[in-house]
Amino acid sequence: MPRDPRVGAKGSNKDVNGQADSNSSNPLADKLAFYLLKKVNKAIRDHQLIAAGDSVAVAVSGGKDSLSLLRLLQARQRSAPEHYDLVALHVRDESQRGDGNDLGPLETWLQQAGVEYHFLEMDVSEDEERPLSCFRCAWHRRKALFLAAQRLGCHKLALGHHADDLAHTTLLNLFYHGRLETMAPRLAFFGGQIIVIRPLVYVPEKELVRFARACGFPLQPGCCPQTAASPRQKMRELLRAVEQDAPRAKINLVRAVQRCRAAQMNEQLPRCQNPPDVL
Repeated sequence: MPRDPRVGAKGSNKDVNGQADSNSSNPLADKLAFYLLKKVNKAIRDHQLIAAGDSVAVAVSGGKDSLSLLRLLQARQRSAPEHYDLVALHVRDESQRGDGNDLGPLETWLQQAGVEYHFLEMDVSEDEERPLSCFRCAWHRRKALFLAAQRLGCHKLALGHHADDLAHTTLLNLFYHGRLETMAPRLAFFGGQIIVIRPLVYVPEKELVRFARACGFPLQPGCCPQTAASPRQKMRELLRAVEQDAPRAKINLVRAVQRCRAAQMNEQLPRCQNPPDVL
């Protein structure tokens, strides 16, 4: 698999934000990290996301969600009951090819964070139609992450999906596939060789926005030409409109899925025939 040869060395965490001592004087970021870690720790306990001795690969896109995830997992290492290692993986977008400077701020941040990191390329055939569809792009990214995690001996792959993403996915599955399902906090692939974990499933997006601003992350600009017209963006806009009249819409969507799963397990139903009325 083609990849960037640049690799950062592992380093120790110096403060709650995972950076060097020079950045330790950020009381707002420290305070926000403290409260966010309560939700991260609850997700890890509830779904058994991290165990002692784990090597966890963290998918880092360069956006607020993935950078927040990496920093919080680093901060957690100082007091977590289990010891685990972290490796950051960044998959280049096709538009980044041939530009050696676009990842400079991200690479500098990863070096300061003291975490091992690897830059990866998507292995896309020249014959594949451009621009890639959302499905194909996600497929190639996931393939690059899985292969790198396996090569580096990482049993767990952490993704930065948050509570809002779960709600949007619920709507996508409901409207486009007729299923009341969402993202799983923990999901095994290849017979358990790789386990995808989502430690931010209890964290609302607005809290990550505030945390990212406090930390001053070097956010990578979005470069996908199809973002504005993607089905996920449509669900985001729809839910935002619904929330004006039903502020708990996102919470209720996720709870509906949880109750549906509970009904399936208790009654051994193949599908949820009657979704609960939670609105």
